[in-house]
Amino acid sequence: MRAIARDIGYPVIIKAAGGGGGRGMRIVRSEAALDEALALTRTEASKAFKNAAVYIEKFLEKPRHIEIQVLCDQHDNHLWLGDRDCSLQRRNQKVVEEAPAPGIDRALIEQVGASCVEACRRIDYRGAGTFEFLYEDGQFFFIEMNTRVQVEHPVTEMTTGIDIVKEQIRIARGESLQIAQEDIARVGHAVEFRINAEDPATFAPSPGTVTRWDVPGGIGIRVDSHITAGATVSRHYDSLIGKLIAHGGTRDEALARARVALSELRADGIRTNVPLHQAILADPSFCRGGYDIHHLEHWMNAKVAAQ
Repeated sequence: MRAIARDIGYPVIIKAAGGGGGRGMRIVRSEAALDEALALTRTEASKAFKNAAVYIEKFLEKPRHIEIQVLCDQHDNHLWLGDRDCSLQRRNQKVVEEAPAPGIDRALIEQVGASCVEACRRIDYRGAGTFEFLYEDGQFFFIEMNTRVQVEHPVTEMTTGIDIVKEQIRIARGESLQIAQEDIARVGHAVEFRINAEDPATFAPSPGTVTRWDVPGGIGIRVDSHITAGATVSRHYDSLIGKLIAHGGTRDEALARARVALSELRADGIRTNVPLHQAILADPSFCRGGYDIHHLEHWMNAKVAAQ
């Protein structure tokens, strides 16, 4: 590990090979701190994932988190459906996602998308999947490939008109994709807000019975959820109870529709992070786009310090 870290150059980040959800990661800024960080990360990984294996990679100071969605069947059809920006995160867990990623050269995105398709072709990948990257200073750095449908897939569906879940099921049945790469048109902009049953200030879980559940509608608005009035939110599972997605002809239009939709969403009986999303939509840096993965936590810390 020492030789690898020296070759990469500090700072580096140690990650649990079996990890996920932002757990099992440690930043190391000097060789003197490497051994202790390795030991701590391996212990955490073993307890959380029953797998003590770790790997090491370059740590980027202010990256963005960019994804490429793919669909591949067993009939040699390999497609990429566009990009997503998932940089608004808290403790390495996504809070808001959008498509396309604002402010990145489209020609570069096209190159990366084509590379993802070629990678799928070489490994004979089948199904839906997502290539995840960190992006900094005009360069893409590969993180991993998620071989499943992800929480944020609706923003890609809203901008392409392609039902990713349906296509994955068709692929699993052995059917052929009925679209070609040149048929995929990405229209407008979409933003997804994860609705969690948690205190919007402390992020403490808020389990309980939902006594009222009113979801917004209208042009460009979509809500994905399993919740209804009378449903119980358990403390034993992830606090995600729904996703509000807003689509518009432009990013500004999508954000404007999201503001109205969030004001109409009602979830009584529990607390939710809707007030946090409303505050995010008032943040000038978020509204400009192009924020890095540390922006949300820095913004929240600044708000606490100003109180």
